[in-house]
Amino acid sequence: MRLESPSPVPLGKMLLSMKAIDLDCYRNWTKARVLSVLLCWCLATASLPALARSMPGVHLYSQLARFTGGAPVRFIVRDTQGLAGLNVTCSLLGCQVLQAIGDPDGQLFVIQTSGLVSSPIFLAQLLAATGITNAEADQRGATPPAASDTMPWYAYDQILTNYYGADVWQGYVFQTPNQIVRTSDTQASFTVSGMGVKVALIDTGIDPNNAILAPHLVDGYDFTRNTAGGSEIGDINQSTAGVIDGSVQPVNGSTAAVNQSTAGVIDGLQYSAFGHGTMTAGIIHLVAPNSWLMPLKSFSADGTGYESDVLRAIYYAVSRNAKVINMSFEFTSSSVELAKAITYATSHSVICVASAGNDGSLTIVYPSGLPNVIDVASTSNSNTPSWFSNYGTPPVWISAPGEAVLTTYPYGTYAVGWGTSFSAPFVSGTVALMASLDSTNAGLLNQTTAAQALSHAQPIQQTGYGFGVLDTYQAVQAWQDFLTVSVNVSASCSGISCQANIQ
Repeated sequence: MRLESPSPVPLGKMLLSMKAIDLDCYRNWTKARVLSVLLCWCLATASLPALARSMPGVHLYSQLARFTGGAPVRFIVRDTQGLAGLNVTCSLLGCQVLQAIGDPDGQLFVIQTSGLVSSPIFLAQLLAATGITNAEADQRGATPPAASDTMPWYAYDQILTNYYGADVWQGYVFQTPNQIVRTSDTQASFTVSGMGVKVALIDTGIDPNNAILAPHLVDGYDFTRNTAGGSEIGDINQSTAGVIDGSVQPVNGSTAAVNQSTAGVIDGLQYSAFGHGTMTAGIIHLVAPNSWLMPLKSFSADGTGYESDVLRAIYYAVSRNAKVINMSFEFTSSSVELAKAITYATSHSVICVASAGNDGSLTIVYPSGLPNVIDVASTSNSNTPSWFSNYGTPPVWISAPGEAVLTTYPYGTYAVGWGTSFSAPFVSGTVALMASLDSTNAGLLNQTTAAQALSHAQPIQQTGYGFGVLDTYQAVQAWQDFLTVSVNVSASCSGISCQANIQ
């Protein structure tokens, strides 16, 4: 929701009004009467920061606070004066600086109100303060829910096979979604596996003890607790672990068919998204088994998380040289700061991939709805649109399997998932394959060139699902062709004309 700031009365007029008042008469008024007058004045002008700076000894915030109420609210604030300036503003308005977000300019912070002043009034006061160039609510996002279906045949194929150094279920490797996107053909034909490419996963975290994923984890962080690692195991304890929810289907007693609404074998709504991050990581590993997985835990086990933690994760990923950012979550509203963070990432040749959402309609969610994000819809195992998937071109760029996807799950198990959350990592893994094709020219792979390569897809009849269903072979082939032309052009020319030919 956009909050419109009332037009403030110029400070000069306020000071003239004060001069016209006989201040001596105030000494005879009761304290309640003084506060009442100040309340009316502040509500009319919404100019507390300016007034407070002109009268540093008067803390109008504390007086206004006695007459309004509500729960504390978090805001994302950009202050050109940095932390020092924002601390001064918060001392005047009664807010608290919770943490810096980590943007390269050092101007972005999370603050929290006391809850004693209504949000519209506080926001108007905040925007009037010196140095504040943007302020927006720290909205909550979520991993989007979807419904499960019947168990696929490959969920029962538990014969072990070696997959890039780890023993995995055959069903995991030979499942229908993996065959649809032609992963095995691509890996063999182009000798690619994502080697050396960092893929950041902004999600619920990853199980660090998973034998398949553990050797490939790097540089993780838990933004929900401000601790290193990015593990999602800390969200549960021994009293809740391993409790099978009656709404999910066990596979031979060790695995559950989970979706993004029940998402897990852990009972209780507070654990409804437990395992989500480990599942998305398993899909990326399936496509690009030698890529590095960077777990950036920004969502709790219930599937919810603050936008500020997502922003922190994006800036963290760029600073740690991630090449791909997978975002299997959604916010219902756009955000100035989210758009800025994504733009910052793409300007550093980081490719951003996000799930289209599971409303089953022509609905735009964020960050997938932003113009410089590869928006991924879901298709079935017969290459038809998933009934739950959002659609629309733009913003949907491409589709990928998102039904009955068998992938890794905490505690050494596997799970089957439905949702666009599980379509996006197929695309992220494919970008990692492209990035590993020629490491010396990986800098040429950016948001635009990656999207162009991915557009070489398997067409489907329905409109609104981008260029069709992901084809890893065609995408990597298109990228190889682009590199061949680009390298040849680079060898035969230089300067501006050369750059123009490459583009």
